[in-house]
Amino acid sequence: MLDAVIFEGGKTASTVEDMMVKVRHAALADNLDKLLAVPEVGRIFLVTDRPELAGLAADPRLRVELNHIPHSRFHFGRQLLDLVERHQIRRLLYLGGAAVPLISAAELAAACRQVPEGANRFVTNNVQSADIIAFSPAAVLRDYPLPATDNELAMLLRYQARLEQVLMPATLGTQFDIDTPADLLVLAASPFGGPRLRCALDSLQLDLSAVEKFKQILRGDYLEVALIGRVGAPAIARLNSHFKIRLRVFSEERGMKALGRLESGQVVSLLGYWLEEVGPEKFFHYLAKTVQGALIDNRVIFAHMKKDLSDADRFWSDLGRADLVSDPWAREFTLAATGSGLPVLMGGHSLVTGCIYAFTQELGCLL
Repeated sequence: MLDAVIFEGGKTASTVEDMMVKVRHAALADNLDKLLAVPEVGRIFLVTDRPELAGLAADPRLRVELNHIPHSRFHFGRQLLDLVERHQIRRLLYLGGAAVPLISAAELAAACRQVPEGANRFVTNNVQSADIIAFSPAAVLRDYPLPATDNELAMLLRYQARLEQVLMPATLGTQFDIDTPADLLVLAASPFGGPRLRCALDSLQLDLSAVEKFKQILRGDYLEVALIGRVGAPAIARLNSHFKIRLRVFSEERGMKALGRLESGQVVSLLGYWLEEVGPEKFFHYLAKTVQGALIDNRVIFAHMKKDLSDADRFWSDLGRADLVSDPWAREFTLAATGSGLPVLMGGHSLVTGCIYAFTQELGCLL
């Protein structure tokens, strides 16, 4: 059996962050039920700084460990290795707190079966942006510099430890993640999610008008859609195979987190340079002349502009609430997006990956 490890935590400083936490915790509770239903999973360790999650430990296989390390001093790799050594974990399944909220128990079981004892192998949903990783042996962590983030863990296992890599099949369950309010909007406007997750989303009463308008474009006859940000070839192929649309794609800075480019300030964007020249209002004015809708992973643009925005500013911008964004440039950018007349959805990497899987699976094949 594999032992599962889940990290969930972090402090909030705004109502929009509290909203995200509410949904994350609901998704976590649903995923715990799935893990407990998987025969290949033994013990489950939930490491958190949120005392309210201790109540989830109703099953003897689930252990909640309260982490009192300040968020500024938390180190992913050190915490993971500490768990491996204290609990003598030999084979490990790691998930982020709200990772892969739509994954099925069958998909979890299949990942676990791919890493038997002595396999020297890891299974993940995405090498450059890993949300779920199963690997054996877990003790391999002792032999290399410990990764600061879960994204870096997959890179370590592949390029330093040289474990055999197995990619999980690309499905809605393995690709959809909850990182930003844009993911909540797409999910809330869909039929997907477990009972606790659906209940949490319904309670938020989100404005889903932009999502519904974007869906209408996907249902149309060769209307034009912009994909901007860390766009991968599978997302492009999926849209083209399911809908009668024309795509205008500008893909930049894939892997910017896993490769350390974001942390080192190396992110550059051609669209970012253009925004510096013409400003947000003209940028969205010209965008509206070329497409009928847009999905924008704006984290690349923010990083290019050297905008170290608070979570609150990024999240309010995703929701189109310019009035609540404190950073002047981000407020101007948000106002220009919402005033463009386009259904513009803005968010992070998951907007141009998992959300596309949600659209295609919900609306079906039109070709």
